[in-house]
Amino acid sequence: MPQLPSARGRYDAAVIGAGPNGLAAAITLAQAGRSVIVYEAAETIGGGTRTKELTLPGFAHDVCSAIHPLGIGSPFFKRLPLEKYGLEWIQPDAPLAHPLPDGSAVLLERSVATTSAGLDAPDQRAYVALMEPLADGWDTLASAFLGPLRPSLIPLGIRHPLLLTTFGLHAIRSACGMARSVFRGERARAIFGGMSAHSMLPLERSPSAAFGLVLGTLAHAIGWPLARGGSQSLTDALAAYLRSLGGEIVTETPVTALADLPPTRAILCDVTPRQLLSLADDRLPSGYRKRLARYRYGPGVFKLDLALDGPIPWRAADCLRAGTVHVGGTLDEIAAAERAVWQGKAPERPFVLLAQQSLFDPSRAPAGKQTVWAYCHVPNGYTGDMTEAIEAQIERFAPGFRQRILARHAMSAADMERYDANYIGGDINGGVQDLMQLFTRPTIQLNPYVMPAPGLYLCSSSTPPGGGVHGMCGYFAAQAALRGALT
Repeated sequence: MPQLPSARGRYDAAVIGAGPNGLAAAITLAQAGRSVIVYEAAETIGGGTRTKELTLPGFAHDVCSAIHPLGIGSPFFKRLPLEKYGLEWIQPDAPLAHPLPDGSAVLLERSVATTSAGLDAPDQRAYVALMEPLADGWDTLASAFLGPLRPSLIPLGIRHPLLLTTFGLHAIRSACGMARSVFRGERARAIFGGMSAHSMLPLERSPSAAFGLVLGTLAHAIGWPLARGGSQSLTDALAAYLRSLGGEIVTETPVTALADLPPTRAILCDVTPRQLLSLADDRLPSGYRKRLARYRYGPGVFKLDLALDGPIPWRAADCLRAGTVHVGGTLDEIAAAERAVWQGKAPERPFVLLAQQSLFDPSRAPAGKQTVWAYCHVPNGYTGDMTEAIEAQIERFAPGFRQRILARHAMSAADMERYDANYIGGDINGGVQDLMQLFTRPTIQLNPYVMPAPGLYLCSSSTPPGGGVHGMCGYFAAQAALRGALT
């Protein structure tokens, strides 16, 4: 089979996939003076950070990721001059709203104190005591946990023992266990449960609490921003910066076998283990291939984009202050929905993660109109239609919502995988992120980015620190390559 094209000739490294991690890997290599080319199978770059008119002309919808606390909070991204290349972050008035069945809503505010004031009285001091030190120490927490386990963490732990120990002891717990032991009232338990459900784990399983802690900390320390014009703006800024460093990007060029790539000193793969097994042919030892074959994927997502003839008519008007709304009710309700998914069932009342970006970014929709971005968790590979269930949940907390719908665009878990091959069965996290696959993804080894084949590296969310738009998987994989094949 003929080799894939290159734009200039011979390169030090090739990167497969132009999502955030692939671009981060390429940028890291280019910053170090290495020549690099990125191959993207789709017509457009971005992976999980693309924006399209999915419903009606003039309505810009984020196809996958939409709200970016880790984008702005990433130790790697924040070092890049992305604003120079068109990226502009918009901070909603409040990061998150969580409506409750009684018609009220809990708001996650930028201020720890303001957030605590909206909780039940017995939980106010407990919330401040928990979250204030974490928010103040975000940079330290990011250095410690947004990456692999590594020797450099030892001196960090010596310098910040209380912060890291406090976080670790809470993070290793289940969301339900932690919420019920730390908080007495339903308001604090519900908002913490909603944030923890981003783990795509049953809330009775550890370390689901870690996800709630990280997202809550990010809200207070940095915010939950959105990119003006759409998530594609982040992708375009990364690509423009890469090109300014001399990097090349080739689109509409699927890589089906590593042997087809032009000769390079290193290959970095922004793919999951299942795809890697297909790409690598016989380059990988049989034992490593067997371990990759045992890699576990988690639940999928059902995605719904809506064009509206006005804002969502929330019963709790404060929800209009938030860029993100968690629609699921109480902690018990959210836990039941996530438990059903792991039992292979589509929940009747799903936990819905919703963003209303156009309230804060008028470029997303025509004047007076609004966009809605929403998804829920479903069993891996689920082909059913959750449109009615998602809309019923929103209508429950916003009567009259359905009357404002102008158009819909739905994607099942199977559709998500067809859209992005990294979303195996609709799993947007690149694999289960439980204790067995949090820092030991894709396999147990000292350096998870290095594969047992000369010059071959894995840079996808199937490596630490896992899912999310942060680029850290790509950064650490590129660092491994610079210490290895590209020294």
